[in-house]
Amino acid sequence: MDNSGGAAALGLDFGTTNTVVALADGVENSRLLEFAGADATGAVFRSALCFWEEETGWNGVAHEAGPWATAEYLQSPLDSRFVQSFKTVAASPLFDRAMIFNRPLRFEDLGRLFLQKLVAHAGGQLDRRPARVVVGRPVEYAGARADPALARQRYDLMFRAFGAEIVYVHEPLGAAFSYAARLTEPATILVADFGGGTTDFSLVHVGEPGVSRRCVPLASSGVGIAGDRFDRRIVERLVLPLLGRGGQYRSMGKVLDIPGGYFAEFADWSRLAMMRNRRTLEELRRLQRYAIEPEPIGRMIALIEHEQGFPLYDAVGRLKRELSSAEHAEFRFMGEGVHIAAEVRRADFEEWIAEDLQRIEAALDVALARGSVAEHDIDRVFLTGGSSLIPSVRAMFERRFGLDRIATGGELTSIAHGLALIGGQENPAEWAAQP
Repeated sequence: MDNSGGAAALGLDFGTTNTVVALADGVENSRLLEFAGADATGAVFRSALCFWEEETGWNGVAHEAGPWATAEYLQSPLDSRFVQSFKTVAASPLFDRAMIFNRPLRFEDLGRLFLQKLVAHAGGQLDRRPARVVVGRPVEYAGARADPALARQRYDLMFRAFGAEIVYVHEPLGAAFSYAARLTEPATILVADFGGGTTDFSLVHVGEPGVSRRCVPLASSGVGIAGDRFDRRIVERLVLPLLGRGGQYRSMGKVLDIPGGYFAEFADWSRLAMMRNRRTLEELRRLQRYAIEPEPIGRMIALIEHEQGFPLYDAVGRLKRELSSAEHAEFRFMGEGVHIAAEVRRADFEEWIAEDLQRIEAALDVALARGSVAEHDIDRVFLTGGSSLIPSVRAMFERRFGLDRIATGGELTSIAHGLALIGGQENPAEWAAQP
């Protein structure tokens, strides 16, 4: 591969939900890469993969990524495997490999296949990439037993052929660089990045325009709670009760609660697609035979077997978006014998995610404490990421910092823009995240 492209650096925001690429021509300017083709969605490339069996494919399995993965899935859902939010397992020691049509794929395999298609759909713009690639990473990885060293190892394997010089930078720091380009005077800024898998904070001092090192990191913090967790709360309330959650089964003369692990997996976008395997389905069918109420477990089996994860994800996302602009909305999902139509008030949704927001706010307090910065010393608060549009999320910052100090914009693209700008610096390692 020839890495001698005209750009000085490439910024890659590999997100849980979406991926965005930006190219920098120096320290001050960067441009977003627009993807080409009938199914393209501008600069936003969905962080998803779709697999199907095909002799000409890699190891007998063909694949697509981004919006093209969605298109392939919708064309033939029963004959495909749709994988999304796979970044969530990057730091998980519990994840070893995904079985896709009986082919084992590790995280780095999924990542390399994803990057392969990202390059292919860039219309030649990534065929000759800059040697320097700045990749965003969360401050704190998702998962109860997240292992940053394991995530770094997997990232290294995923990106090793993508650029000669790979630099990892905390994602909110990338957003800080992007926002700093708007400022004309020194400021202490707080960046809150609400991704799909994590919420991260960075405190940054921004100097006068033109100084050699304009952005100086002061502190960072994060928590593995964000958009996917909010989705999970909706699924827990509206979907899982119809699939057997809270039910019981008979075993050796006893009546026992149905294990919660199946429902936890079903409500996790990164794991739902992996449930379509022989072992899990056999366990669920055995459970169905002994369940006090077998019909709900049968519904879960049908949804898994018929690859209904994406339609469910789409319905949940639509509800969240509508509740961001209206006081109530209807949740609608129809698939394989499961029909749900429920009116949901914004107040209900806010109650469901209240504990999650408390943990996010606690992570914010950690960033302020680490930086020894008081709330009144923050000049600007920059909110980025899709979940920053949720009213109760925004209200948290308005309550603490006041409306006049809050700024938004480029919710899905600001991180990539800033990462590219960092790559254009003389020594981007000054902003690199430690393993």
